[in-house]
Amino acid sequence: MERTGTEPVTARSALGLRLVLAAVYTPLFVLGAVVFSLWAASAGPGSVPSGDGLAVVAGVCAALAVLAAVDLVVVVRRRRRERGGRG
Repeated sequence: MERTGTEPVTARSALGLRLVLAAVYTPLFVLGAVVFSLWAASAGPGSVPSGDGLAVVAGVCAALAVLAAVDLVVVVRRRRRERGGRG
């Protein structure tokens, strides 16, 4: 791959770290979304924290899970392409 920027010749890609982080946090955020969704569903009126607040946290966890999963797919495809495989 031809250099196009001002990065040093010895610069290394952070794909390995991104792969580890995405692989760890995708299931963690999915689990968080499920747990907070179930907690929100079982919260009654006057519960602390409120069911609405828990639903928001569940939504944030779900959105982060989607972002982590997309990043995981992107990193895997990019690593395959760098190694000369299909991608």
